[in-house]
Amino acid sequence: MDHRIKSSLFVVLALAIAAFSPMQAVAQDDAGTTAALKAAIAGPQRSDANKARDKYRHPLETLAFFGIKPDMTVVEISPGTGWYTEILAPFLKDHGKLYEAVGGGAGAKTLEEKLKADPAVYSQVVVTTLQPPAETEIAPAGSADMVLTFRNVHDWLPRGTTDDYFKAFYRALKPGGVLGITDHRADPSQPQDPKAKNGYVRQDYMIQLAKHAGFKLDGASEINANPQDPRNQPVWNLPPTLRQGDRDRDKYLAIGESDRMTLKFIKPPTSESKN
Repeated sequence: MDHRIKSSLFVVLALAIAAFSPMQAVAQDDAGTTAALKAAIAGPQRSDANKARDKYRHPLETLAFFGIKPDMTVVEISPGTGWYTEILAPFLKDHGKLYEAVGGGAGAKTLEEKLKADPAVYSQVVVTTLQPPAETEIAPAGSADMVLTFRNVHDWLPRGTTDDYFKAFYRALKPGGVLGITDHRADPSQPQDPKAKNGYVRQDYMIQLAKHAGFKLDGASEINANPQDPRNQPVWNLPPTLRQGDRDRDKYLAIGESDRMTLKFIKPPTSESKN
């Protein structure tokens, strides 16, 4: 074969390999992330009661939608008794960092006991305090790749501290960092109760709260939607709370957990950031 043809073929092959390798690396990275998430979700550190709620909370799909990676610095806001902590801690333990921003109360004590009881899983978790407006240092400023809050914003509206929370998220995130939110989604045909007394928040209202703090909406998903939820009752009547006890229990169990919005926001790059 003519040496010029050989040389041309070599160049074409080299370019093809160069073009393919990054795509292959991304595919392998995505596959590795998915495998690590599945392992954390299936792990023995999770209680059976928490695993039973996966069909409503969809942790694999939700975290994948937010774009989580095992080498990220992640802040979970108001983790309660640690439903998502059981997944995030082992997933991030070896290569990333997890901050748990707690607000005190019984849930914080339960979470503390959980972390102490299993150091093999939770020894790397850093607990910070989030009690606006006084204490809002959830992580060093500009250090976090991702801030996550699951079913919490509706609790902040009655306190009048919602803006303080979103400002804390913005401050903690790196430019380009992700804010992931899920919450009970109100009927858009009804006006938003500023106190969210029934526990539901309109999706457009949530988006405005985040935008007011400087975030940009990057995507919305129906992963955690539940069209069976009429959204005309206090959300705590539904499972898992079942606040009414045996009254209408079967009806609420048939509905399942609430209809939820799943929203991904971005802190803009420095050149676009809020003044």
